[in-house]
Formats: sequence, C-alpha cells, structure tokens
Amino acid sequence: QVQLVESGGASVQAGGSLRLSCVASGRTGAYDLAVGWFRQTPGKEREFVTVLNWNDRYYIDSVKGRFTISRDNVKNTVYLQMNNLKPEDTAVYYCAATPLFSSSVNYFRASSYSYWGQGTQVTVSS
Repeated sequence: QVQLVESGGASVQAGGSLRLSCVASGRTGAYDLAVGWFRQTPGKEREFVTVLNWNDRYYIDSVKGRFTISRDNVKNTVYLQMNNLKPEDTAVYYCAATPLFSSSVNYFRASSYSYWGQGTQVTVSS
C-alpha cells in the first residue's frame, strides 16, 4: 500500500507561481512508481495534467512550458512547479501513483492509477 499526501496549494494572482508537493510513504521501495498530477473543478471530470514515468515526462498542451514535474527520490517526493498561472488553472490538484507504465497510452486515464492523495486547492485570480 502507498499513501500520498499533497501540499502547496494556495490562492495566487494570475502570473504567479506555486510548487505542489506529493510525498509518498508506505511500500514505496517495493517497486518503482509512475506519479501523475490530475486536477478537478466542480461538476467536471478529473483532468490529467502531467506524469513522470521513469524518466518520461508528459504534459497536456495547456500547461506545457508553464508546469514542470520533478522528483526527489531521497525524499520520496514529486513536485509540480507551476509558473505563469492562469485563472483556468484553478482546481483541486491530485497526486496519483501506480507501478511504472509499460505504455504511454495509459497515462491519461484516472482509472490507470492505483493510489491517490486527498487533493490540494489551487485558486488563481485575475
């Protein structure tokens, strides 16, 4: 079992930056994990944002060049650096993890991930 805890959400103005953290605990050493970030707004489905699968990184078009996913293996932490934030980035952001993907086609589906954090709110005002 793996537990994920996100932090770093806040309210910022458009153009600002935030860094979200996702700390993994539990059986994190039993196997390598792919870690992704999703976001969700009220009334909408959870949206894939980015994933770090071994050394492969993938971002949705709307965040390319603004968001960066990275990991610190010593701290068992994955970060999401978000720059030049826009009001449309407002959402609850969730960290998700699963054993390494063998195919990138599975990156985008929330159902592909076995473990989820509780979410952290990001609010961007114009």
